[in-house]
Amino acid sequence: MTIGIIVAMLSELACIKDLLTDCREESNEGAIFYIGKRGNHTLILTQSGIGKVCSATRTLNMIYHYHPDCILNTGVAGGIDISTQVFDIVTGKEIVYHDVWCGEENEPGQIPEYPARFYSDPELLEKALSLQTSTRIYSGLICSGDQFITNRKELDKIKATFPNGLAVDMESASIAHVCYMNKIPFLSFRIISDTPGIEDHTTQYNRFWEEAPQKSFEIIKQLIDIL
Repeated sequence: MTIGIIVAMLSELACIKDLLTDCREESNEGAIFYIGKRGNHTLILTQSGIGKVCSATRTLNMIYHYHPDCILNTGVAGGIDISTQVFDIVTGKEIVYHDVWCGEENEPGQIPEYPARFYSDPELLEKALSLQTSTRIYSGLICSGDQFITNRKELDKIKATFPNGLAVDMESASIAHVCYMNKIPFLSFRIISDTPGIEDHTTQYNRFWEEAPQKSFEIIKQLIDIL
């Protein structure tokens, strides 16, 4: 199986790159891809950059050049529900744009002619939830938009519109959207790095990276091994 893996940030790339053996670097249309093996799988890893445009463009580039059988989006997300804790993993059973509004005839987050919400592939989701680990893994709604969510007012606005939202990021929905258009199975697999809206939220986020997040990122290794 050829598995595409997309992360947004250099710090996330560093955590995932160790998964690849016999790794080589390729450039396509100015985009860098790392191609390697893990067991019987070929892995295609890339850092998209932050936000919807960067992630959508890189996803399409990956699909056209490498034809993956599925795409995994991993990295960090902010927890926006009292049930989420730092180092938990939230898999996006549903993914929505929290910053899209196209009029009363569409649901919040819905772009006309496309679903109001995108969904991770059911088989990939089931396998992710079946992992045996001390880390909490659960599924729910991930909300994506081109905003850093840093204060209570921003968080409350998202929760008022999407009360079931568990996590917020800047890429899952756009990657899911491109995969939907190209009929590629997709899974969002996000590690909670911080909980926006709390006092001294920035310190919490920075501390996450100081406390060896490699342990959490290694869970994606377990997922790949059972695909």
